[in-house]
Amino acid sequence: MHDGALEPKEESVPSGGLPFSGWTPFIAGALSGLVLRLVFSGKPGSALSAMAAGFVWFAPFAVGAITVYVAERHKRRSFSYYLFAPALATFVFVLGSLAILIEGVICAIVILPLFTAAGMLGGVVMGLVCRMTGWPRQAVYSIAALPLLVAMAFPQNQAQRIGSVERSVLIQATSAEVWQQINNARDIEPAEVQHAWAYRIGVPLPVSGITTDTAEGPIRKSTWGKGVHFDEVIRQWEPQRHVRWTYRFAEDSFPAGALDDHVKVGGAYFDLRDTAYTLTPEEGGTRLHIRVSYRISTDFDAYANWVAQRLLGNFSEVILDMYKARSEHTGNAALS
Repeated sequence: MHDGALEPKEESVPSGGLPFSGWTPFIAGALSGLVLRLVFSGKPGSALSAMAAGFVWFAPFAVGAITVYVAERHKRRSFSYYLFAPALATFVFVLGSLAILIEGVICAIVILPLFTAAGMLGGVVMGLVCRMTGWPRQAVYSIAALPLLVAMAFPQNQAQRIGSVERSVLIQATSAEVWQQINNARDIEPAEVQHAWAYRIGVPLPVSGITTDTAEGPIRKSTWGKGVHFDEVIRQWEPQRHVRWTYRFAEDSFPAGALDDHVKVGGAYFDLRDTAYTLTPEEGGTRLHIRVSYRISTDFDAYANWVAQRLLGNFSEVILDMYKARSEHTGNAALS
């Protein structure tokens, strides 16, 4: 018998619910994840940052592997257990991170699908190791150390990825009416925008966006909930046809707790580069087109870009619908 070998009895899997006995495997997996999260509390760009590849890809992998290893020491598990038990342990791990205030709600929601997939993969790998070899103990030791080994071997990638989303809507109003709404968006009600996915997961709701003349030219002053405020510096200005602005943030633009550090606009990992609106007269009204350009800088850019495309795309659709409703209401009021 090899050191650390498992010789669990083959047992039938009970019907109904997860096939486990007790919560020990889940607690062990979730605690391992929390320990790794505490270790990966370094500054942005450091090898021990929570956004480094060693943590993002391999911490949930280790959570899944440890969950299955502990479970297999009691009895043989099914392949469905190798998938769903790590998924649950990963969920508990993320909840634990929220509970001890080392992670924010927005980050947790955004990263959970990726963590779940990595955790399930770790569970399947460990399950196969337990079934096919006599060295599960050595394997789990190696997997538990994998996040740190990867972090040391591959420092965090600081490359930037630039992306953009574009949407448009036909508004039954004149270009002048639409232009007025873009540059004088006051008293935005939660009901107008709160159905956007970004706001549902905790991003503060917009309150107003008002263009004012300044010594350096027109600037759109934007305010959100939770005390968020910043300037949108207008770079292109063609009245009733086109406007494009870039973003300028002050030290107090995002008060503590307004946004998670890992997704803060203008932060190390995510930024909005510019936003442009183009107004084109068409039969029946005005075509309003929006283009939002952004930057992401992570070790998981493919996934981060997938998330950004969906969140910003949905956000753009909601904002266009708000301008559509406001412009058409104004136009109808003028006609009545």
